[in-house]
Amino acid sequence: MTFELAVCLLVTAAALFYVFYLPGTLYLGPKKTRAGYLRERKDAVYENLRDLNFEYKAGKLPDADYQSLKSSLQDEAATLLAEIARLESKPVVAGRTRP
Repeated sequence: MTFELAVCLLVTAAALFYVFYLPGTLYLGPKKTRAGYLRERKDAVYENLRDLNFEYKAGKLPDADYQSLKSSLQDEAATLLAEIARLESKPVVAGRTRP
């Protein structure tokens, strides 16, 4: 009985160590910037527009819904493109943007 209990405790401790152990250094990936986020969002909006167009041509959407969704996605894309252009037109000095 005590041997079984010891094995259970050892397995539990090993499982907890495996689940909660953090190595000394973690790779968090590249640093995200506002412009990078906007580009990713722009790509997602363009993909949604392509999907919307496909669904409409397949006859799965009524015309009114298609026009409404298309105009909202196009408005969002235009907003994203304007903000990307604004961010890219600012001169960057020593990691900071000039006002």
